[in-house]
Amino acid sequence: MILGNVTTVKAFILSGLTTSHNVELALFAFFVVIYTSILIGNVLIVVTIVHDHHLHTPMYFFLSNLSFIDVCHSSVVMPKMLADFLTETKTISFGECIAQMFFLHLFACTEIFLLTIMAYDRYAAICNPLHYTTIMSRQVCLQLAVAMWLGGLIHSLALTALTLNLPYCGPNAIDNFFCDVPLVIKLACADTYVFEILIVSNSGLISVVCFVVLVVSYVVILVSLRNRFSEGRRKALSTCAAHLTVVTFFLGHCIFIYLRPAKSLAADKIVSVFFTAVTPLLNPIIYTLRNEDMLNALNKLRGRQVTSGGKDSRQCSL
Repeated sequence: MILGNVTTVKAFILSGLTTSHNVELALFAFFVVIYTSILIGNVLIVVTIVHDHHLHTPMYFFLSNLSFIDVCHSSVVMPKMLADFLTETKTISFGECIAQMFFLHLFACTEIFLLTIMAYDRYAAICNPLHYTTIMSRQVCLQLAVAMWLGGLIHSLALTALTLNLPYCGPNAIDNFFCDVPLVIKLACADTYVFEILIVSNSGLISVVCFVVLVVSYVVILVSLRNRFSEGRRKALSTCAAHLTVVTFFLGHCIFIYLRPAKSLAADKIVSVFFTAVTPLLNPIIYTLRNEDMLNALNKLRGRQVTSGGKDSRQCSL
């Protein structure tokens, strides 16, 4: 499409993770396993929490939201990445690129707010146990859930609008395996200094502020645990350590990518892989394999399915 003497970019070319086709085939097999594990693990967490009434608490309500977001977050990038492993030319249309950026930031920012809310939930449960049911009532949890999704939507709309406001007339090569705002705006045919400042002040500051809030909340929790009994302290520390692990991986990427000028670094692709593939996989591993309540609920769900299957078989035989 020609506008005057400026050619508008209709598609972008992605560099991918490697230029070796044999390595790409190996990565395809590896990431198929990763993506399948993300889907199965997180969907299983949601189903288990929905079916087990003992898990209908604020902590597991937010955990089910986290699992849902992780499925959506990884699905924005990984299917396209897997398809590109099997093709020589990796292209993405302008519209698909914008859509990928929009949903990527929607789910990422919503997850940042959710992790912050989960830290507040742990603070309320550990530091104010007598008032916990009042502080984190069902109504409050629903209001916090709406607020985090609304905040993620506003953030994503703002960055997408900034990106669409720039002209793109070439080059059209993105040095990564997916579209992201810093990677796309540096291809614009205009001075992007102001836009980069706005991105840093938006994404970067959100990540830093939430990270500071999280660190402060955990410091307060650790201080309050000094007077607890050893068993209660061990369980609380285990929960907080799991949460902090996810937070470090997730917010570490956001701070590294968005709190600096829009330029490509050698480590960007490695950090992005952790952001899109490893972090969504950590959720089911950490919260399921290290959580006694979740393991018991999974066993109960499996036992219920086996019992139901046995009854169906007996009914058919009759």
